Amino acid sequence: MLYLGCHLSASNGNVAMVKQAIGIGANTFAFFTRNPRGSKSKQEDPEDEKRAVAMLAEEGFGPLVAHGAYTMNLCTKNPEDRAFAAEILEDDLRKMAALPGNFYNFHPGSHVGQGVETGIDQIIAALKKAMRHDYPVTVLLESMAGKGSEVGGTFQELRMILDGVGRDDLGVCLDTCHIHDAGYDIVSDLDGVLEEFDRVVGLSRLKALHLNDSMNPRASHKDRHACLDKGHLGLETFRAVVNHPALKDKPMILETPNELPGYAEEIRLLRSLGR
Repeated sequence: MLYLGCHLSASNGNVAMVKQAIGIGANTFAFFTRNPRGSKSKQEDPEDEKRAVAMLAEEGFGPLVAHGAYTMNLCTKNPEDRAFAAEILEDDLRKMAALPGNFYNFHPGSHVGQGVETGIDQIIAALKKAMRHDYPVTVLLESMAGKGSEVGGTFQELRMILDGVGRDDLGVCLDTCHIHDAGYDIVSDLDGVLEEFDRVVGLSRLKALHLNDSMNPRASHKDRHACLDKGHLGLETFRAVVNHPALKDKPMILETPNELPGYAEEIRLLRSLGR
């Protein structure tokens, strides 16, 4: 079954997001655990969370893919900022326990001149600390475009983090725009890219996808999302993704520059491509 959705606003609570998802034909969705450009999070509502969990089960939703704040940089150069980011991560995982069995995805971070190895060591340390509580959530490293000093722009870097943390409840979310912009040729050789991912990381670690076209050519390291079939990936790439046996059962989240009607149309389009 295809599990398709998009980012929804958490401002009105979890039940409201489930209802909104159903309204656009989605059976998964993403949401930010706090202000994506800041650190403030909404107040917890246990009753709303319980109702949402029941609705998700009743409606046959796939795993949700929560998203950490963009400003949460686990390998920033400033030690105080780095410690604050680690606290945010730990608090987010604690809150995700109210929606058990779902995913928490985040951008690994930018090393801002410290070097990739130092950045990876700092990310590993933060993850080990935050995940020591064994909350019922699978944490996902998002594949990045390799812009600036981003960590996670290669499969090897993702593998280094996975190995350093050494936990089975840590996986990967592949973003189609990001890996294209990072240099992986998913347009002409999706099978080859996935074979490389399997060799380096392991397909068992791939838990979710972000579906985005790209405004830029391959290996641009830019990270500029486009609507489906409006960029350099094209419709046939997404047809291949939604029908690939290694991918088609994973939750797929649209992050295209759209409002809800546009997301509803893209979800319909993707379902029409499925065989």
